[in-house]
Amino acid sequence: MFPDFQAENGESYFTLIHGIPHESSVSFVAILQATRALRKGFESAIYLYGPGTLAASANRGFPTTGDSGFPGELNTNNSLETFIKEGGTVYCCRFGLALHGIREEDLIEGVIPAHPLDVQDALIYYARKGAIINSTYNL
Repeated sequence: MFPDFQAENGESYFTLIHGIPHESSVSFVAILQATRALRKGFESAIYLYGPGTLAASANRGFPTTGDSGFPGELNTNNSLETFIKEGGTVYCCRFGLALHGIREEDLIEGVIPAHPLDVQDALIYYARKGAIINSTYNL
């Protein structure tokens, strides 16, 4: 129905995610959209904050780490790993991590821990670049 837009030189796509990984389909879809933007040639970055930081934990799973206790439990984790492998950037708020008992060494490889005040600075940075900004929020 719409053209298959591809990024023009220097275009960016920035996604903010504040949602519990296995309870927020919005968060999962946001990661899929950021990955699609990346594949269309956009410089694509994701910033996880609040409960969104749970998605960056490499220690999720049941009955053991890495196993899905129910279908789709690790969709966000797996999608973040794909996004990073394909060249996307993932930032994760250190305060959100601390609130949920996640240590920096527990993060998925390639996730960049960031100071909580960096959420606003990242938003300003990408806005000034003229990025398409997708902000998802779930409680």
